[in-house]
Amino acid sequence: MNAREGMSAAEFSHHWKTVHNRIVWQLPGLVRYVQNHATAHSEEWPYDGMAELWFETKRDVAIAFSSPQAEPMREDEKKFIGRMQWFLVDELEMVNPSLTPSTGSQ
Repeated sequence: MNAREGMSAAEFSHHWKTVHNRIVWQLPGLVRYVQNHATAHSEEWPYDGMAELWFETKRDVAIAFSSPQAEPMREDEKKFIGRMQWFLVDELEMVNPSLTPSTGSQ
C-alpha cells in the first residue's frame, strides 16, 4: 500500500499504527495482524507498507470482509491510503535443506 497523496511517511505510519490498528482488530475471526512499515532507504521503495491479516480459513476472510465491521475499516483506509493491492496466500514454511538429516544410506 502507499500513503495518500500529500501525506508524509510519518503521518501515514502514525495513523496506521494508532487509528487504523484499533479498527482492523474489530474484524471478526482475525487472529493476527502485522503491519510492515517501509524503512527509510537511499532509494524510493515501491510501497510504503504491507499489512498481514491472519485468519484460520479463507471462509473466515470472506466472513470478516463482508461483516459490518469491515465498513469502518474501508472508510478509514480512504483517509491515509492512496493505493492498495491485496491478495490471499497460503503460507509455506520452508526448512533449510542443509539442516535436515540425509536420507541416503552409506
